[in-house]
Amino acid sequence: MTLLALETSCDETSAAIVREGRVLANVVSSQIKLHTEYGGVVPELAAREHLKNLLPVARAALSDAGILPRELEAVAATQGPGLGIALLIGLKAAQSFAFALNKPFIGINHHEAHLYSPWIVGQPAVADFAAFQPNLSLIVSGGHTMLVLVESELNHRVLGGTIDDAAGECFDKTGKLLGLPYPAGPVIDRLAETGNPKAYAFPRPLLHEANDDFSFSGLKTSVRYFVRDNPTLVDDPQKLRDLCASAQAAIVEVLVTKAIRAAERAGVRCVTASGGVSCNRALRKELARACEKRGFTLRVAEPSLCTDNAAMIGILAERKWLHGVAPTPLDAEIRPGWQLAEVPQSP
Repeated sequence: MTLLALETSCDETSAAIVREGRVLANVVSSQIKLHTEYGGVVPELAAREHLKNLLPVARAALSDAGILPRELEAVAATQGPGLGIALLIGLKAAQSFAFALNKPFIGINHHEAHLYSPWIVGQPAVADFAAFQPNLSLIVSGGHTMLVLVESELNHRVLGGTIDDAAGECFDKTGKLLGLPYPAGPVIDRLAETGNPKAYAFPRPLLHEANDDFSFSGLKTSVRYFVRDNPTLVDDPQKLRDLCASAQAAIVEVLVTKAIRAAERAGVRCVTASGGVSCNRALRKELARACEKRGFTLRVAEPSLCTDNAAMIGILAERKWLHGVAPTPLDAEIRPGWQLAEVPQSP
Protein backbone atom coordinates (compact mmCIF):
# COMPACT_ATOMS: atom_id res chain seq x y z
CA MET A 1 0.00 0.00 0.00
CA THR A 2 1.12 3.54 -0.80
CA LEU A 3 -0.76 5.98 1.39
CA LEU A 4 -1.02 9.76 1.78
CA ALA A 5 -1.69 10.97 5.35
CA LEU A 6 -2.64 14.46 6.53
CA GLU A 7 -2.48 15.94 10.03
CA THR A 8 -4.05 19.31 10.99
CA SER A 9 -5.36 18.76 14.52
CA CYS A 10 -3.78 21.90 15.98
CA ASP A 11 -1.01 24.18 14.73
CA GLU A 12 1.11 21.92 12.54
CA THR A 13 0.23 21.23 8.92
CA SER A 14 1.74 17.89 7.98
CA ALA A 15 1.63 15.42 5.11
CA ALA A 16 3.36 12.06 4.86
CA ILE A 17 3.73 9.27 2.35
CA VAL A 18 3.84 5.76 3.80
CA ARG A 19 4.53 2.54 1.92
CA GLU A 20 4.84 -0.93 3.46
CA GLY A 21 5.79 0.35 6.91
CA ARG A 22 8.26 2.93 5.61
CA VAL A 23 7.84 6.68 5.87
CA LEU A 24 8.94 7.85 2.43
CA ALA A 25 8.30 11.50 3.30
CA ASN A 26 7.08 13.47 6.31
CA VAL A 27 6.70 17.21 5.79
CA VAL A 28 5.67 19.50 8.65
CA SER A 29 4.89 23.21 8.50
CA SER A 30 4.86 24.65 12.03
CA GLN A 31 2.94 27.72 13.14
CA ILE A 32 4.80 28.30 16.44
CA LYS A 33 6.16 31.71 15.45
CA LEU A 34 2.72 32.88 14.39
CA HIS A 35 1.08 31.99 17.71
CA THR A 36 3.95 33.08 19.98
CA GLU A 37 2.71 36.66 19.80
CA TYR A 38 -0.61 35.60 21.36
CA GLY A 39 0.78 33.28 24.04
CA GLY A 40 -1.10 30.28 22.68
CA VAL A 41 -2.78 28.80 19.62
CA VAL A 42 -5.49 30.98 18.05
CA PRO A 43 -7.89 28.55 16.28
CA GLU A 44 -8.95 30.95 13.51
CA LEU A 45 -5.33 31.79 12.64
CA ALA A 46 -4.41 28.11 12.73
CA ALA A 47 -7.18 27.28 10.26
CA ARG A 48 -6.06 30.03 7.86
CA GLU A 49 -2.51 28.72 7.95
CA HIS A 50 -3.71 25.17 7.28
CA LEU A 51 -5.67 26.41 4.26
CA LYS A 52 -2.59 28.22 2.97
CA ASN A 53 -0.08 25.45 3.65
CA LEU A 54 -1.91 22.17 3.10
CA LEU A 55 -1.56 21.82 -0.67
CA PRO A 56 2.10 22.97 -0.75
CA VAL A 57 2.92 20.57 2.09
CA ALA A 58 1.11 17.67 0.37
CA ARG A 59 2.85 18.42 -2.92
CA ALA A 60 6.20 18.54 -1.11
CA ALA A 61 5.56 15.14 0.50
CA LEU A 62 4.65 13.59 -2.86
CA SER A 63 7.74 15.13 -4.46
CA ASP A 64 10.08 14.06 -1.65
CA ALA A 65 8.76 10.50 -1.89
CA GLY A 66 8.88 10.44 -5.69
CA ILE A 67 5.22 9.45 -5.79
CA LEU A 68 2.53 10.56 -8.26
CA PRO A 69 -1.04 11.05 -7.01
CA ARG A 70 -2.27 8.22 -9.24
CA GLU A 71 0.05 5.81 -7.39
CA LEU A 72 -1.74 6.37 -4.07
CA GLU A 73 -3.83 3.45 -2.87
CA ALA A 74 -5.43 5.10 0.17
CA VAL A 75 -5.69 8.44 1.95
CA ALA A 76 -5.75 9.02 5.72
CA ALA A 77 -6.22 12.01 7.99
CA THR A 78 -6.65 12.91 11.63
CA GLN A 79 -10.38 12.85 12.37
CA GLY A 80 -10.02 13.91 16.01
CA PRO A 81 -9.51 14.96 18.69
CA GLY A 82 -8.29 18.50 18.22
CA LEU A 83 -9.38 22.01 17.29
CA GLY A 84 -12.55 21.62 15.24
CA ILE A 85 -11.80 24.35 12.73
CA ALA A 86 -8.28 22.97 12.22
CA LEU A 87 -9.35 19.33 11.92
CA LEU A 88 -11.90 20.32 9.30
CA ILE A 89 -9.22 21.47 6.84
CA GLY A 90 -7.24 18.24 6.83
CA LEU A 91 -10.20 15.87 7.00
CA LYS A 92 -12.13 17.41 4.12
CA ALA A 93 -8.99 17.71 2.00
CA ALA A 94 -8.19 14.02 2.56
CA GLN A 95 -11.74 12.96 1.79
CA SER A 96 -11.62 15.04 -1.40
CA PHE A 97 -8.35 13.38 -2.42
CA ALA A 98 -9.83 9.94 -1.77
CA PHE A 99 -13.00 10.76 -3.71
CA ALA A 100 -11.10 12.17 -6.69
CA LEU A 101 -8.78 9.14 -6.80
CA ASN A 102 -11.58 6.65 -6.04
CA LYS A 103 -9.51 5.26 -3.17
CA PRO A 104 -10.43 4.33 0.43
CA PHE A 105 -10.24 6.92 3.20
CA ILE A 106 -9.13 6.12 6.75
CA GLY A 107 -9.93 8.48 9.63
CA ILE A 108 -7.46 8.26 12.52
CA ASN A 109 -7.66 9.13 16.20
CA HIS A 110 -4.70 11.40 16.96
CA HIS A 111 -4.09 9.88 20.39
CA GLU A 112 -4.14 6.35 19.04
CA ALA A 113 -1.47 7.35 16.52
CA HIS A 114 0.72 8.60 19.38
CA LEU A 115 0.53 5.10 20.90
CA TYR A 116 2.43 3.72 17.92
CA SER A 117 4.88 6.55 17.24
CA PRO A 118 7.57 5.02 19.53
CA TRP A 119 7.71 2.06 17.14
CA ILE A 120 8.65 4.26 14.18
CA VAL A 121 12.45 4.40 14.18
CA GLY A 122 15.47 5.26 12.08
CA GLN A 123 16.22 7.50 9.14
CA PRO A 124 14.48 6.86 6.85
CA ALA A 125 11.79 6.00 9.35
CA VAL A 126 10.51 2.44 9.47
CA ALA A 127 7.72 0.94 11.58
CA ASP A 128 9.43 -1.63 13.82
CA PHE A 129 6.37 -3.69 14.71
CA ALA A 130 8.40 -6.90 14.76
CA ALA A 131 9.67 -5.67 18.13
CA PHE A 132 6.21 -4.74 19.38
CA GLN A 133 5.27 -5.99 22.84
CA PRO A 134 2.51 -5.25 25.34
CA ASN A 135 3.31 -1.90 26.91
CA LEU A 136 2.25 0.85 29.24
CA SER A 137 2.07 4.00 27.16
CA LEU A 138 2.44 7.53 28.52
CA ILE A 139 0.96 10.12 26.16
CA VAL A 140 1.98 13.55 27.37
CA SER A 141 1.44 16.77 25.44
CA GLY A 142 0.12 20.30 25.69
CA GLY A 143 -3.49 19.21 25.71
CA HIS A 144 -3.41 15.65 26.99
CA THR A 145 -1.78 13.46 29.62
CA MET A 146 -2.87 9.84 29.88
CA LEU A 147 -1.76 6.31 30.68
CA VAL A 148 -2.82 3.58 28.28
CA LEU A 149 -2.30 -0.16 28.47
CA VAL A 150 -1.61 -1.44 24.94
CA GLU A 151 -2.17 -5.18 25.19
CA SER A 152 -1.62 -5.95 21.50
CA GLU A 153 -1.65 -4.09 18.21
CA LEU A 154 -4.83 -1.99 17.93
CA ASN A 155 -6.04 -3.20 21.32
CA HIS A 156 -5.68 -0.78 24.18
CA ARG A 157 -7.30 0.27 27.44
CA VAL A 158 -7.16 3.78 28.86
CA LEU A 159 -6.17 3.56 32.53
CA GLY A 160 -6.27 7.23 33.46
CA GLY A 161 -5.82 10.78 32.29
CA THR A 162 -5.71 14.37 33.40
CA ILE A 163 -8.66 15.70 35.35
CA ASP A 164 -7.70 19.33 34.70
CA ASP A 165 -4.50 20.76 33.20
CA ALA A 166 -2.30 18.52 31.07
CA ALA A 167 1.44 18.39 31.77
CA GLY A 168 2.29 20.44 28.69
CA GLU A 169 -0.30 23.03 29.64
CA CYS A 170 1.25 23.23 33.10
CA PHE A 171 4.68 23.82 31.54
CA ASP A 172 3.31 26.61 29.33
CA LYS A 173 1.30 28.30 32.08
CA THR A 174 4.22 28.07 34.50
CA GLY A 175 6.42 29.65 31.86
CA LYS A 176 3.95 32.47 31.38
CA LEU A 177 4.00 33.15 35.14
CA LEU A 178 7.79 33.32 34.94
CA GLY A 179 7.72 35.70 31.99
CA LEU A 180 8.96 33.14 29.46
CA PRO A 181 7.86 33.09 25.81
CA TYR A 182 5.35 30.63 24.34
CA PRO A 183 5.73 27.71 24.01
CA ALA A 184 7.43 27.65 27.38
CA GLY A 185 8.07 23.90 27.70
CA PRO A 186 11.31 23.86 25.64
CA VAL A 187 12.48 27.09 27.32
CA ILE A 188 11.95 25.63 30.80
CA ASP A 189 13.80 22.50 29.69
CA ARG A 190 16.84 24.56 28.66
CA LEU A 191 16.86 26.79 31.74
CA ALA A 192 16.32 23.86 34.10
CA GLU A 193 19.45 22.15 32.83
CA THR A 194 21.62 24.50 34.92
CA GLY A 195 19.14 24.94 37.77
CA ASN A 196 18.74 23.22 41.12
CA PRO A 197 15.64 20.96 41.09
CA LYS A 198 15.63 20.91 44.89
CA ALA A 199 15.81 24.68 45.37
CA TYR A 200 12.07 25.14 45.86
CA ALA A 201 9.45 22.64 47.02
CA PHE A 202 6.41 22.42 44.78
CA PRO A 203 3.55 19.91 45.21
CA ARG A 204 3.33 16.59 43.39
CA PRO A 205 -0.45 16.34 42.76
CA LEU A 206 -2.01 12.84 43.01
CA LEU A 207 1.46 11.30 43.35
CA HIS A 208 0.41 9.00 46.17
CA GLU A 209 -3.15 8.33 45.00
CA ALA A 210 -3.91 4.75 43.99
CA ASN A 211 -5.43 5.79 40.64
CA ASP A 212 -3.81 6.48 37.25
CA ASP A 213 -5.13 10.03 36.88
CA PHE A 214 -3.19 13.28 36.76
CA SER A 215 -3.82 16.80 38.00
CA PHE A 216 -1.48 19.70 37.36
CA SER A 217 -3.66 22.75 38.04
CA GLY A 218 -2.63 22.79 41.71
CA LEU A 219 1.05 22.81 40.79
CA LYS A 220 0.50 25.73 38.44
CA THR A 221 -1.38 27.59 41.18
CA SER A 222 1.42 26.89 43.65
CA VAL A 223 3.93 28.45 41.26
CA ARG A 224 1.65 31.46 40.78
CA TYR A 225 1.44 32.14 44.52
CA PHE A 226 5.17 31.53 44.95
CA VAL A 227 6.00 34.10 42.27
CA ARG A 228 3.49 36.53 43.78
CA ASP A 229 5.15 36.24 47.19
CA ASN A 230 8.71 36.30 45.79
CA PRO A 231 8.50 38.65 42.78
CA THR A 232 12.20 39.48 42.63
CA LEU A 233 13.30 35.87 42.11
CA VAL A 234 12.40 35.88 38.42
CA ASP A 235 14.79 38.80 37.87
CA ASP A 236 17.74 36.77 39.15
CA PRO A 237 19.01 34.50 36.29
CA GLN A 238 20.19 31.69 38.56
CA LYS A 239 17.09 31.75 40.74
CA LEU A 240 14.94 31.70 37.61
CA ARG A 241 16.79 28.59 36.47
CA ASP A 242 16.25 27.06 39.92
CA LEU A 243 12.54 27.85 39.68
CA CYS A 244 12.32 26.18 36.29
CA ALA A 245 14.23 23.13 37.51
CA SER A 246 12.08 22.80 40.63
CA ALA A 247 8.76 23.08 38.78
CA GLN A 248 9.97 20.70 36.10
CA ALA A 249 11.12 18.17 38.70
CA ALA A 250 7.64 18.13 40.22
CA ILE A 251 5.97 17.46 36.86
CA VAL A 252 8.50 14.81 35.85
CA GLU A 253 8.33 12.95 39.16
CA VAL A 254 4.56 12.64 38.90
CA LEU A 255 4.70 11.43 35.28
CA VAL A 256 7.44 8.88 35.86
CA THR A 257 6.18 7.54 39.18
CA LYS A 258 2.63 7.01 37.96
CA ALA A 259 3.75 5.48 34.65
CA ILE A 260 6.08 2.98 36.31
CA ARG A 261 3.52 2.12 38.96
CA ALA A 262 0.87 1.48 36.29
CA ALA A 263 3.27 -0.74 34.32
CA GLU A 264 4.05 -2.81 37.40
CA ARG A 265 0.38 -3.15 38.25
CA ALA A 266 -0.45 -4.23 34.68
CA GLY A 267 2.38 -6.76 34.63
CA VAL A 268 4.03 -5.46 31.43
CA ARG A 269 7.77 -5.14 30.90
CA CYS A 270 7.76 -2.32 28.37
CA VAL A 271 7.02 1.40 28.78
CA THR A 272 6.55 3.83 25.89
CA ALA A 273 6.25 7.61 25.83
CA SER A 274 5.05 9.98 23.13
CA GLY A 275 3.60 13.46 22.65
CA GLY A 276 5.33 16.83 22.65
CA VAL A 277 6.34 16.78 26.33
CA SER A 278 8.20 13.50 25.82
CA CYS A 279 10.90 15.63 24.15
CA ASN A 280 11.70 16.99 27.63
CA ARG A 281 15.21 15.81 28.51
CA ALA A 282 14.57 15.44 32.23
CA LEU A 283 11.53 13.26 31.55
CA ARG A 284 13.48 11.06 29.15
CA LYS A 285 16.35 10.74 31.62
CA GLU A 286 14.18 9.86 34.60
CA LEU A 287 12.04 7.42 32.61
CA ALA A 288 15.20 5.69 31.37
CA ARG A 289 16.59 5.51 34.90
CA ALA A 290 13.36 4.11 36.36
CA CYS A 291 12.98 1.53 33.58
CA GLU A 292 16.59 0.40 33.81
CA LYS A 293 16.24 -0.07 37.56
CA ARG A 294 13.30 -2.44 37.03
CA GLY A 295 14.56 -4.18 33.90
CA PHE A 296 11.86 -2.63 31.71
CA THR A 297 12.26 -1.89 28.02
CA LEU A 298 11.73 1.81 27.24
CA ARG A 299 10.62 3.12 23.86
CA VAL A 300 10.32 6.90 23.50
CA ALA A 301 9.17 8.44 20.23
CA GLU A 302 11.93 10.13 18.27
CA PRO A 303 11.83 13.93 18.74
CA SER A 304 10.57 14.57 15.20
CA LEU A 305 7.63 12.24 15.90
CA CYS A 306 6.78 13.54 19.37
CA THR A 307 4.94 16.61 18.14
CA ASP A 308 2.02 16.45 15.71
CA ASN A 309 3.00 14.78 12.45
CA ALA A 310 1.40 12.88 9.58
CA ALA A 311 3.92 10.01 9.65
CA MET A 312 2.30 8.44 12.72
CA ILE A 313 -1.15 8.98 11.18
CA GLY A 314 -0.09 7.17 8.01
CA ILE A 315 1.66 4.29 9.80
CA LEU A 316 -1.38 3.63 11.99
CA ALA A 317 -3.73 3.88 9.00
CA GLU A 318 -1.67 1.28 7.17
CA ARG A 319 -1.65 -1.03 10.20
CA LYS A 320 -5.42 -0.72 10.48
CA TRP A 321 -5.81 -1.58 6.81
CA LEU A 322 -3.57 -4.64 7.19
CA HIS A 323 -5.59 -5.75 10.23
CA GLY A 324 -8.82 -5.59 8.23
CA VAL A 325 -10.33 -2.43 9.74
CA ALA A 326 -13.01 -1.09 7.40
CA PRO A 327 -12.43 2.26 5.63
CA THR A 328 -14.06 5.39 7.03
CA PRO A 329 -17.08 6.72 5.10
CA LEU A 330 -16.24 9.64 2.81
CA ASP A 331 -18.96 11.72 4.44
CA ALA A 332 -17.64 11.17 7.98
CA GLU A 333 -17.39 14.35 10.05
CA ILE A 334 -14.65 15.63 12.31
CA ARG A 335 -14.69 14.42 15.92
CA PRO A 336 -13.05 17.19 18.02
CA GLY A 337 -13.81 15.44 21.30
CA TRP A 338 -13.09 11.87 20.16
CA GLN A 339 -11.84 10.03 23.23
CA LEU A 340 -9.25 7.28 22.90
CA ALA A 341 -11.50 4.99 24.94
CA GLU A 342 -14.13 5.30 22.16
CA VAL A 343 -11.85 3.96 19.39
CA PRO A 344 -13.02 0.52 18.19
CA GLN A 345 -10.59 -2.29 18.93
CA SER A 346 -9.07 -4.59 16.33
CA PRO A 347 -11.46 -7.16 14.80
